[in-house]
Amino acid sequence: MTTWSNRRVGAVRPSHLMFTAGVGSLVDLPNFSVLVRGLDAWSYSGITGYDIDEPRLRAAVNRSLQRYGRGQIEQLRAAPWLEGADTDPRGWAAQGVGVPVAPFPQWLRCTACNVLAAVDSGEFAFLNANPRTPHEAKFVHDCKRGKPLAVAARFTLVCTAGHLDEFPYTPFVHHGQACGKIPRPKLRMKDHGGNQAANVTIECVACGAKRNIREAMGERGRRHLPRCRGRHPHLGTYEPNGCDRGSVLMVAGASNQWFPLTLSALALPKGQGGDIDKLLDDHWPELEKVEDRSELAFMARLPQFGFLKEFDADAVFTAITARKQGLDGPAPSAPDVQADLFRPEWDALSGPVPVPSDDFALRPVSVPAPLDDLFSDVRQVERLREARALIGFTRLDAPDPESPEIATRVDLSRGTQNWVPASEVRGEGIFLRVRDDLMAEWVARMEKSPQMEAHREAYGRFRTNRKSDRKTSDFDPFHGWPGARYIALHTLSHLLIRTIALECGYSSASLAERIYAGDEQNPRTGILIYTAVPDSEGTLGGLVSLAEEREFGRIVHRALADAGHCSADPLCSERLPHDPGDYLHGAACHVCLFVSETTCERANRFLDRRFLVPLSGDKEQVLTPVGLLP
Repeated sequence: MTTWSNRRVGAVRPSHLMFTAGVGSLVDLPNFSVLVRGLDAWSYSGITGYDIDEPRLRAAVNRSLQRYGRGQIEQLRAAPWLEGADTDPRGWAAQGVGVPVAPFPQWLRCTACNVLAAVDSGEFAFLNANPRTPHEAKFVHDCKRGKPLAVAARFTLVCTAGHLDEFPYTPFVHHGQACGKIPRPKLRMKDHGGNQAANVTIECVACGAKRNIREAMGERGRRHLPRCRGRHPHLGTYEPNGCDRGSVLMVAGASNQWFPLTLSALALPKGQGGDIDKLLDDHWPELEKVEDRSELAFMARLPQFGFLKEFDADAVFTAITARKQGLDGPAPSAPDVQADLFRPEWDALSGPVPVPSDDFALRPVSVPAPLDDLFSDVRQVERLREARALIGFTRLDAPDPESPEIATRVDLSRGTQNWVPASEVRGEGIFLRVRDDLMAEWVARMEKSPQMEAHREAYGRFRTNRKSDRKTSDFDPFHGWPGARYIALHTLSHLLIRTIALECGYSSASLAERIYAGDEQNPRTGILIYTAVPDSEGTLGGLVSLAEEREFGRIVHRALADAGHCSADPLCSERLPHDPGDYLHGAACHVCLFVSETTCERANRFLDRRFLVPLSGDKEQVLTPVGLLP
């Protein structure tokens, strides 16, 4: 990361810029905090090899951005980096190369004399003398010998529209008025400690006015805060007429100051959707005019369209029709786009085994008895590549697949940008396919059961309770209900992930899941558990080896046995959402089913052990065949 002075001040992993601290977020450095600037400020001059080639993900990003009225993107770019920047920090490779950041909050406090002033006030000096130790960068105050450290004043203002602003210390301490002595008075910030929320006094040195920051906290304190100015500091913009939403006091670094909006896709082998998407991307002006399959056959005979002979005409025509419908119809939400990405992945994972490549390699494994009563197919995913793209972010309200209308997306750039930041990880995994006949029979039996109806009604209450007051269009409380099939597959996935983490040494945070449940028209019954970290833990073959016959049988039996007992029982085993409760899980808790939120694709929702093992002795409501029950 580089500051406004083109000096390196720290480093983060590419995945960190996707999920933890990307564009518009605050990153805590050892001595101060910085704000990641917008894409307009990123420079790739002199850098090559930053393009992440994943046409399916690129097309999905464009479909999602269509919803927000943004232009088409042409590239997925990795963060700017040049080899040699670490070994020769004074060389050309390190000068100005990196993710641009700026100090934020820009009000600093001296740790010795408590002076509070802005970065540009002249009170503080920036020191970053040793280029080999960028983490030692700091601001100091020349108030005494030794120049004590100046740290960020931790208070900021945010609003639900995603705006972020400095806390107005000078107007606040003077109750909205100017200081009666001088125009830019010197302030002091004194932290009195204690355990009753913030206990920080702001004092004007010139006139002696004092005020505690607690007067700006809570519902009552919001009345003392100024109107939101509509500021996006990562873009350097203000709303011309301000913002109509109220400001909220927030401590810099709070967990709800930044939530990413991301999409991800697995790289697929030839013939599984990836090449057709790229074909449409590269030749869409010509192909969008195709109205009939016979036109494709005619075009393939022309020299300039000879490349069409490499593709199945029916598959290409279907893809053209689908893209036209997507462009002409209403813009889909990000969750809908992500679901569309799963369809070709399911075809690749469950279909004929393709020729291995550097990005994708499958190997079927025989399913031993009695596991074949539950699984129809088990496959080792010996190699996979996952590409991830950041398409925006929200503040205060997290983007929620169940209620996408509750959060306001913030752009990553001021103007039209033809790229978005992305990252990729390589790993391995296990693909499991539950028997279609077993799942279909269970769904038919349980879809209208009292237990499943309780889950469905809770989902409706959840959506209704979280509905934004700003939403004026028709609202369907059951839109996006994943259904019984998803709950069963999701619960099974969590059981296996927890068992793998406990027995085989993988931390649950290093694993991820993809649930292929489909919908009523196209039901699917698959689970992919894979490594999703950029370090060596994800690619050493440890997860793939667990799919071998002896190991896999032991893991499944232990997972089902562990599901039958929870140290929180009977409270956990008897839990079922009822009015007015709107939580989206049944017999599930941190002890038995919950995993890291970076691992779960639905934030530990739609989980219930009673659908896999008989918690009350009733075997009629469980999916697991009797021969596998503990």
